[in-house]
Amino acid sequence: MAEVKAGLQDVVIANSDICSIDGERGKLLYRGYDIHDLAEHSTFEEVVYLLWHGRLPNRAELDDLEKQFAGNRRVLPEVIDLLKRLPPAQHPMETLRTMVSALSLYDPESEDMSAEANRRKALRLTAQMGTIVAAYGRVREGKEPVAPDPKLGHAANFLYMLEGKQPNPADARWFDIALILHADHSFNASTFAARVTASTLSDLHSAITSAIGTLKGPLHGGANEQVMKMLLEIGTEERVESHVHELLAQHKKVMGFGHRVYHTEDPRATVLRKMSEALGRQTGQLKWFEMSKKIEDLMIREKKINANVDFYSASAYYVLDIPTDLYPLVFAVSRISGWSAHVLEQYANNKLIRPLAEYTGPTGLKYIPIAER
Repeated sequence: MAEVKAGLQDVVIANSDICSIDGERGKLLYRGYDIHDLAEHSTFEEVVYLLWHGRLPNRAELDDLEKQFAGNRRVLPEVIDLLKRLPPAQHPMETLRTMVSALSLYDPESEDMSAEANRRKALRLTAQMGTIVAAYGRVREGKEPVAPDPKLGHAANFLYMLEGKQPNPADARWFDIALILHADHSFNASTFAARVTASTLSDLHSAITSAIGTLKGPLHGGANEQVMKMLLEIGTEERVESHVHELLAQHKKVMGFGHRVYHTEDPRATVLRKMSEALGRQTGQLKWFEMSKKIEDLMIREKKINANVDFYSASAYYVLDIPTDLYPLVFAVSRISGWSAHVLEQYANNKLIRPLAEYTGPTGLKYIPIAER
């Protein structure tokens, strides 16, 4: 009998040049660049170029990408009309899944599978994902969507379109860093789903829709939403210890801790911890960071489990006034860059992804006529 690795844990199924994870040392690299170096010095637009092209852009290339993003962020009025006519979703990820699928109907190159057309579709989807999410955030509150500002970068534009006012430059920069940190993470569940779909030579919109459906699960993109719900339920720093101990006593998962790949601290959490504290101080809402730090200290002390990317992003997004149920959609605003990079890589050297299963059911059964059963 072949060895079965549940959840494909530690199974290498392909080569990729895009992202490298060292779980033992807590290292994350995009195309060879350490995530901490990129978070400190680069912009999300630079990281998108890096993921798609395998190198950082020069000034002219970055200017051109920013210009293309600015020219493609706006969505058609028909798309906004569709968004307004959709029934209320039980969870916003349902709406995002539907809207990304619908965008293919308005894309003149939706069925063009040439490498050039796929790159253009990737650019349009990456440019428009934030527009769709921000528009949805406003439409469900009875507000009109805010058109993107061509003078603003990707991160600042999202906050502007969501809140209807120019964001504080410091807030925009922190959010830009958050987008960088979430841009890619090798063959995670949603990326793998996108590559499986792409391996059938289905179109790019279908592959990204598969990824969004996977991201919807609370064990993947929904974890930081659950972290913030936990913090709101606890309410005060004084209640942290009793609440967490109660969860542990009931053998319930404390969201935002542990990771399938990292055996030490998630390197993204290192940056997000600083972000949560800085934004908390800046907005006068430090209590959410202080509560989070107390939970983290308790989990490390008693369970030897480190925080992951979802834990501190929750409080950081909260003080940026991003609604908690939009957290998984914000994940997609960033991860579309990595998803599309992986889909393009899959197309470039494709082989249908079709694993085997070890059958464990009965054998040798004989059909019994229905009258005799």
